Amino acid sequence: MSRSGPSTQLQPSLGYLLRRAQHAFRTRIDDSLRPLGLTAPQYAAMAAVEADEGISNAELARAAFVTAQSMQGILANLERKRLLTRNAHPGHGRIRCSELTARGRAILAQARLRVQKIEQLLAEAVGPDLRAQFEALLSRCANTLDGAALSSARSR
Repeated sequence: MSRSGPSTQLQPSLGYLLRRAQHAFRTRIDDSLRPLGLTAPQYAAMAAVEADEGISNAELARAAFVTAQSMQGILANLERKRLLTRNAHPGHGRIRCSELTARGRAILAQARLRVQKIEQLLAEAVGPDLRAQFEALLSRCANTLDGAALSSARSR
């Protein structure tokens, strides 16, 4: 049903705009990584393992913005694709350490180039003069919301 008269368009909220940008970014990343057989969370997990091969499952989950349970599936898929191996930790039988395979390192290098191109698009959209300010504002937003969530959890 349409209204008669002048159309009024609501100003999008900050949250909506942030979510829209994140969705566009994630869609572009997933589309770019699909030919390599990767998803954005798999890429994030592989990058985190490369940076710290002793990283815990919980830390991997945080790095990929998924739950620890989801990370178990991500790691199992990467292991099945022979992109990483998981071995028992020498001092803790229940802990498994992840390590990229040679194939995993090669795929990650290709994926990183694709992701860098997309991040370059973001940098170009913001422009060189505003990039540092944009990064600082995004960090401030995330830190404020993280702090608000932490305060809320403490008060429960």
